[in-house]
Amino acid sequence: MNVLLIYPKFPDTFWSFTYALSFIGKKAAFPPLGLLTVAALLPEEWSKRLVDVNVESLTDKDLLWADMAFIGGMAVQRKSAKQIIARCNDSNLKVVAGGPLFTAEPDEFKEVDHLVLDEAELTLPAFLSDLLNGQPKKVYRTSGFCDLRDTPTPLWDLVKMKRYASMNIQFSRGCPYNCEFCNVTALFGHRSRLKTPQQIISELDRIYAFGWHSSIFFVDDNFIGNKGYLKTHLLPALIEWRKDKKGCVFLTEASINLADDPELLDMMVAAGFDSVFIGIESPDEVSLTECHKTQNKNRDLLESVAIIHRSGLQVMGGFIVGFDNDRPSIFQRQIDFIQKSGIVIAMVGMLQAPPGTRLFDRLQRESRVTNTFSGDNVDGTTNIIPRMGIDRLLDGYQSVMKQIYSPKNYYRRVRTLLKELKVPEINQPLNIQRFLSIFRSAFRLGVLGKERFYYWRLMLWTLICKPRLISLAITLSIYGYHYRKICEQYIL
Repeated sequence: MNVLLIYPKFPDTFWSFTYALSFIGKKAAFPPLGLLTVAALLPEEWSKRLVDVNVESLTDKDLLWADMAFIGGMAVQRKSAKQIIARCNDSNLKVVAGGPLFTAEPDEFKEVDHLVLDEAELTLPAFLSDLLNGQPKKVYRTSGFCDLRDTPTPLWDLVKMKRYASMNIQFSRGCPYNCEFCNVTALFGHRSRLKTPQQIISELDRIYAFGWHSSIFFVDDNFIGNKGYLKTHLLPALIEWRKDKKGCVFLTEASINLADDPELLDMMVAAGFDSVFIGIESPDEVSLTECHKTQNKNRDLLESVAIIHRSGLQVMGGFIVGFDNDRPSIFQRQIDFIQKSGIVIAMVGMLQAPPGTRLFDRLQRESRVTNTFSGDNVDGTTNIIPRMGIDRLLDGYQSVMKQIYSPKNYYRRVRTLLKELKVPEINQPLNIQRFLSIFRSAFRLGVLGKERFYYWRLMLWTLICKPRLISLAITLSIYGYHYRKICEQYIL
């Protein structure tokens, strides 16, 4: 059996890093970890080929080679997924689909031959058994969740690593919180299910053996869902692992209560983590109550961010406007908070209601769900009717994006971050791509860019005041270029 694993294309978004990747000669931010895991679950004797259309083209030759196509993806990849499915249908190639997009909206993909939904560790074996017996069904689902200790190591040999900016790895699934707008618990449950440290070290060894010594993203939706296990098992194993390794810095996602645990912060930094994405959502307590973001309430959010920065972890923040309780003043409040916090990578989006969430169910009962969920919370659209009115929300959202990503405000935030951030002890090695990015940024941002005054002022200040953070200053300057391009083309 020849199996073609196809990963749909991401549109240009904040998360695609399209315009930043050109500075380091990469094609995409991350490889398709889900499909690589599915590949490891398939029979070993099957021939497997991966085509990630974010880094290479899907050719007719690929389709002719295959006996069956496996497609996975997220909601933001919907358009590309439909195009790929149509090509497979035209080639009379059977299509098997799974992942968050298809699990959330199975009725939208009637042209798919087999929908293997929910967690593949549970549903894929049943499909493979029926396929072997010549009686595969249309849909495979499960109501339970898998034991991650049974999840195999992804098939990294299917990937051309040099095409990506970062590798990725998964330690846990599930989140203990219950944010109304989030579909993580619908997909993966409230209990944090964990891999063993031995599994993680084995996966890291595999990635490292392929020559990867750079950034690795722990894709967990809440890495600190089980703090005790982290501190007693995984983090000590990571600290030990990296003793004879060079490079390999980690980033992940976590909840704001990370700031409440100094020991955990110190251990994460010692293990090699240098940044963490946190859902801040709103500085307004009433809106946080509305969306059940209880972990963000009754605290000084600015101080919590500062604590994490001072530990040596850069905070990347998610923000939302358009809650029912938001008032017109929320837009300026968001701008002020982002600027004061020094959160350089601020992903601000209008509220959307993903299918399967409590927010979707509530707004559907109120007849306030209007469009298909795009999966991109920073594309300037929403699939709901907001209380404040769509015109007021869009105008306010555009004003936020225009201000926080203007060169003046963006570079001011970079300096705020660098002043507060503890200099990390572990840095990525200077390879040829990063070396060339220094010259590309100096020319494209420092000579051609409209931000050149702010760019050179930041470089001079960093060299004088925080010379060990000059690499980060350059990286964040490149990110700023990407964010401004996205704002200009798709939002403003």
